[in-house]
Formats: sequence, C-alpha cells, structure tokens
Amino acid sequence: MLEFKHVTKRYSGGKPAVNDLNVTIEKGEFVCFIGPSGCGKTTTMKMVNRLHEATNGEILIDGKDIKDQDPVKLRRSIGYVIQQIGLMPHMTVKENIVLVGTLLKWSQEEKEARAKELIHLVDLPEAYLDKYPHELSGGQQQRIGVLRALATNPPLILMDEPFGALDPITRDTLQEEFKKLQKELDKTIIFVTHDMDEALKLADKIVIMKDGEIVQSGSPDEILRSPANQFVEDFIGKDRLIQGQPDVTTVGQVMSGSQVTAQEDESLKDAIGRMREKRVDSLLVVDENNVLKGYIDVEIINSNYKKASLVREVMETNLFTVRQDSLLRDTIHKMLRRGAKYVPVVDEDHRIAGIVTRASLADMVYDTIWGDGLEVEEPIAQSV
Repeated sequence: MLEFKHVTKRYSGGKPAVNDLNVTIEKGEFVCFIGPSGCGKTTTMKMVNRLHEATNGEILIDGKDIKDQDPVKLRRSIGYVIQQIGLMPHMTVKENIVLVGTLLKWSQEEKEARAKELIHLVDLPEAYLDKYPHELSGGQQQRIGVLRALATNPPLILMDEPFGALDPITRDTLQEEFKKLQKELDKTIIFVTHDMDEALKLADKIVIMKDGEIVQSGSPDEILRSPANQFVEDFIGKDRLIQGQPDVTTVGQVMSGSQVTAQEDESLKDAIGRMREKRVDSLLVVDENNVLKGYIDVEIINSNYKKASLVREVMETNLFTVRQDSLLRDTIHKMLRRGAKYVPVVDEDHRIAGIVTRASLADMVYDTIWGDGLEVEEPIAQSV
C-alpha cells in the first residue's frame, strides 16, 4: 500500500508544486494521475522514488516512511517506465531487461532465465533478446522498457506517460497488453498521463489534479457520472457516451451474436457466394474451432482472385478485436479513430463471441437520446 499524508513540494520558496496531498493507493490498484501541464502529477510520482524530495509530509510504502530508506535501494525496488524509454543503445535487449538485476549481482543463469521468462509476456520471440534497441520498432522498444521495470518483480511500478510518443494503433495495443499484465501480475501502478481516454481505459482510480492539489479522485465511472465541478467536467469532455447512458458500459451489452464467417481452407468462389447470399461485403475467417484468424472483403478478393483460390491465401490477419468486458467508450473511440465499420468480439481463446457494428452503436445512441419509441433497424450488411 502507498500513502501520501499531507505531502507538499515547494521549490525555492515559491508556490507549492504539490500542496497538502492526501491519497491512499491500495495493493494491486492501477491509479492514474491526470491534469493539465504543471498541475503537479509528475512531481507527485517522482517523490515516490525520491527523485524529488517532499518538502513536508510523509510518503509511506507498506507503512514505512521512504525518507528512512536508502534512496538507491528504494529506486531498485520500484519499477520505473518513462516516455523516452531510456534503453541503453550499446546493450542488447537481454542486458537492458536485466539491468537492475546486474546491479543486484544476479548470476548469469538468473539473468538468462528471467529475460526469457519476461520476453514471452509481451509475445516477442526469444531471438529478440540478442538484438539491440535500434533494431526494434518504437512499440517493441517500449515493451522492453516495461519488461525492465518488471525484471526484479517489484510490487510498485511508476509510469510517466509511457505510451505518449507512440502512434495511436501501437498505443492502443500496448495499453491493452499492459492492463492485462497488470491484472495477471497484481502490480500496484502509478500512471501519469494527460490523456483522459487513456486514464478511463486503464485506471481503477483516477486522481485529477489542478494547481498542485487534488480536485477529484474516484473510479472512472464515479468521475464520469458525478464530476466534482466545472473544471472536471470540462477536462473529461462532454462527448463520452457513457455520460448519456451510464448503464451501458461494456461491449458485451451491445454486441450482436450473429456474424458471417468463412473457413480458412474454403475456396474464394464459395466465400464470395456466401457474401452474395448474405448481402455482406466482408467475412470473418475462422478455423475449425471458431478461432478468429483474420478477414476477407470484396476488395481483397477482387485484387487476388486471379492468383489465389483459397481464403487463407489472401486473408488479412491484422484485425482489431475486443473482449466482451472491454469498455464500450474505449471501443467506440477506437472504431472511430480507425474508421472501422465493425469490430469482432472474442473470448480469452480468441474464439468469436459476437460483433459490434456501427449500427448497434446507432441503436444505443438513438435510445439514449429519444428513448424506445422507435427501433433503428439493423442493416443486413455486416459492414455498414
């Protein structure tokens, strides 16, 4: 558990950067600090590992005041991820991951085993351990930065806008991966961001700051339903659909259970025949166990029908998916940002559970604004 008790940080006798901060963060909680530039959120985080020293007050980790601990040992016991990643360019990926372990004098066998264990958490092959940072994409480098923070298995991890420099698609993917990791590993996270969508997606608790003080803290739904004042309401933004219909929060509540599919080994001729029969312009591709493998559409078929005969030869495998428990507001933003006409819903084994279309979202918006007086008819096309 992490506690801030009447914590103040003042630089050179001026106005406090953080003023009389009081907040408790429970074990395993994901807490996002958010607010405008200069509000004190990064200063608050850096006081936890004593990169900045508090002027007044107490910061306690599991009941122990951090001022009574050696700052170097304290920092080695806390994971730390920054936006710039900070990988050592002259070190391999493996050496970067176990850097703190090297400082703690781990054996070569311990470092080797830990690096191999961690690289699988983010679905990167072991061969990447021998690469250098410049050989990796920005998203892959950020994954390694996260693994380095996890290397010593710290109970507490600090993250300072770690995904801010990435493109939106890579950022979405890493957010999903890290939230899943956090739940699996039961880590306590302090996450600094300026992006409200990111905070709403990741956080168990959001702490909104202004001028060095906490304006409001609570769960994402609590803040969305009951903003403390006009500042919070403006900072959240009025365009988030959950404010209009707070009882609808997850994908599973709006998804349709019907979708049109094709088998991997099916012929393109049969696939286009099914499109014609069902009046759709795309098909989700599955294997014999209904595991989603990709999709095909009329454009893909039109470009490849002369040089391919089977669905698996031309299907696109890079497909955005969500789970039934995914937040609806987050899914909506992703669909709009990607220009997606629909998104498949999958279970933990990546089997198709349903689909969310723009038409189903239109139903929800219609009911929210005008009630149930009329139905918005679901178009027969899978893509609308």
